[in-house]
Amino acid sequence: MQNQKVLNTHSLRRDDLDWLRVIAFGILIFFHVGMFFSHWGWHIKNNVMTHDVEWPMRFTSQWRMALLFMISGAGVYFALNSRTPGSFLKERFVRIFIPLVFGMFVVVPPQIFFERLTQGETYVYTEFYKTVFQFQFYPEGSFSWHHLWYLVYIFVYSIIILPLLLLIRRRPGMTAKWSRFFSNPVTLIVIPVIWHLSVELLLGKRFPTTHDLIRDWHNHFHSISLFVSGFVLCTQISFWETLARYRRLTTGIWLALTIILYTVYWTRSVERSGLEELLYLAISTTNAWCVLLSAFGNGYRFLRFSNRFLKYANEAVYPFYILHQTVIVCLAYPLINAQWPWGVKYIYLSIATIIVCFALYHFLIRRVGILRLFFGLKIKSHRKATAEIAIENTVS
Repeated sequence: MQNQKVLNTHSLRRDDLDWLRVIAFGILIFFHVGMFFSHWGWHIKNNVMTHDVEWPMRFTSQWRMALLFMISGAGVYFALNSRTPGSFLKERFVRIFIPLVFGMFVVVPPQIFFERLTQGETYVYTEFYKTVFQFQFYPEGSFSWHHLWYLVYIFVYSIIILPLLLLIRRRPGMTAKWSRFFSNPVTLIVIPVIWHLSVELLLGKRFPTTHDLIRDWHNHFHSISLFVSGFVLCTQISFWETLARYRRLTTGIWLALTIILYTVYWTRSVERSGLEELLYLAISTTNAWCVLLSAFGNGYRFLRFSNRFLKYANEAVYPFYILHQTVIVCLAYPLINAQWPWGVKYIYLSIATIIVCFALYHFLIRRVGILRLFFGLKIKSHRKATAEIAIENTVS
């Protein structure tokens, strides 16, 4: 009876996870705008770079993709509530693989084109685009998934670890034991930190992050662990009650550790080795994990509601993600040598990117069936889509 209650509770849509998903993808836009001005490697660069923009980026880079992988794992749990494994894999193909292929041939190439122009090439776009079909991988060639690597990873993970996820889902007694074990704040924090810290120490230097799928083992171990963790959290409501109960503790920990990271490590250049490097990794790993716990705990406590904005943004966020980096690069390229303060450029690019992505989604993508398919949205009948738009126009 208790297990039935758990399953019924978790068959409902989780508005808090939808809110966190929208927030995480929103952060991604501002992060990638910042990459145009930072000293970190990116596709094109402003004529003036600054370390100032990197300060908030250092904090969000610790956990922004980790949050998305956990939310993706949670999404798989809910998807399997109403689908057989076969229909789930079909849905993954339609909603992830098709947008990925479309992105690689249509959305990503302009990024590579403008990067080539900054490297001295003088060809027009039609001449450049022919090089995409040479199928030589970037950076030597023009065939790449660029920022869409996240789609590649969650698509592959959904396939290769599906048997494990189905096994976990069929064992509510096992996950109930896990929820009791992790109801203690010490185990909740320490065990995952030790796991991710061990992965960092064993694989971090041997396999630096590449997003090329084949040699990205360090990133895979972290990402798969987070993906599975998000799935497991949804198997028992007691997991969420634990996260909400200790949300003040986890929030306090990441606030304190973030202050330490900024004052001791991030705002000054220091060579670290040996025990000092181990200490830094322990602090940064604990900081990132507590941010995730705090986000889920506070989300479960305060964000379990929906409104018109969430309903709209929850669908729009996927096309925004697919489009945003290309929009940023296209808007930023003409500004490279403009004599504007970098802060003015940053504000302009952030606002303009959101406006362009909104316009493309609102007036085009969501209204055209084939574009809905290419951007991973559910296909609606013309009558239903027209009715929804008419209702929106009437209400507004």
